Amino acid sequence: MSEENRQPAPEEMEDTIPEQDLPQTEESEAAEETGEKTEKPPKGKKKKEKGYTFTREQVEQMELAAKQLESVKDQFVRLTAEYENYRKRTAKEKDSLYQDARADTVREFLAVYDNLERAASAEGDDDSPHKRGLVMIFHQYQELLKKLGVEEIEARGMPFDPETMNAVMHVEDENFDENTVAQVFQAGFRMGDKVVRHAIVQVAN
Repeated sequence: MSEENRQPAPEEMEDTIPEQDLPQTEESEAAEETGEKTEKPPKGKKKKEKGYTFTREQVEQMELAAKQLESVKDQFVRLTAEYENYRKRTAKEKDSLYQDARADTVREFLAVYDNLERAASAEGDDDSPHKRGLVMIFHQYQELLKKLGVEEIEARGMPFDPETMNAVMHVEDENFDENTVAQVFQAGFRMGDKVVRHAIVQVAN
């Protein structure tokens, strides 16, 4: 048998196994996957953390700066609260001035209301063009006041209220309870919670 055709013996095959074909351990495989070397770092060498040291003067300056910052923060909070209170107070005063101006304007026109009411309720021919015209104008005036938010104060038959009524007369009348409005001489009006004009009334004792 020639040298070329002869099969190598098992002993010879073990000697000829390439190094890359040798089995690898788990540690060597993990090292190859991560690309890290398996060498252990030398003992006794630790990385020192860098520290900072301050002088007493620097510490005092930092404490002073912290106090000043806290003081500025407190001033800012106070100024913000004061501004919010000022804004609310100004808005309230502005609204109050506007309502007062409206009430003063409406009050001047109530005399016209009184005249129209007396003319519309006067005795006469209700079918005459003149009387019908007055009644129509009076109703139109009433609707105009309602659109402006002006309401007539209900008084007749109601308990006397000094906040919305002025009593100019007292009368003994069994048809009404004590301290009840028996008659209205002049209508009163309000705009929301504000009294534009007090009602002039007669009160039963």
